[in-house]
Amino acid sequence: MTFQAYLDNIKAKTGKDPEDFRVLAADKGLLAPGVKAGEIVAWLKADFALGHGHAMAIVGTITAADQPKISREAELAKHFTGRKDQWRQPFDVLMDKAGRFGPDVMAQPGASYISLLRRGKKFAIVQTGANHLDVGIKLKDVEATERLGVAGSWNAMVTHRVRITEQGQVDAELLGWLRGAYDRA
Repeated sequence: MTFQAYLDNIKAKTGKDPEDFRVLAADKGLLAPGVKAGEIVAWLKADFALGHGHAMAIVGTITAADQPKISREAELAKHFTGRKDQWRQPFDVLMDKAGRFGPDVMAQPGASYISLLRRGKKFAIVQTGANHLDVGIKLKDVEATERLGVAGSWNAMVTHRVRITEQGQVDAELLGWLRGAYDRA
């Protein structure tokens, strides 16, 4: 489920959008310095019968509203700091080639990985490590191979994982798997 789907479900259930919740939370003093997310979650669960995940989505939107905005490029750059900087060039190559699938390919950086999206729907993820770049791919009903491993507990958002340990491994085989996931998204 996308983050926007969470917000849409909350709006359908409560009739309120994140800005409405922000105003209500401010009125209750829940946006004051030192207020923990758990206090806001407890309020949302008690007063609006939201589940934990939905409540956390609202917490994220209402507490982030007053934070300085960070550019998408700055968020992306966070994934390539320190020893991980060696993976920026292979990632850029991957994005350049994946961008040829269609004009709707987008990289959306998150806290621990970068989502590859088609029209807002995730078809793959990229996670950097000091010694590797992991590419997770959504390919249901595709048999695993030695290189296209099962994602398993690594990340439940994808079915397979390809580990890149050398710059030249962003190749036609990997792009073929990504194209398959893109086409299914």
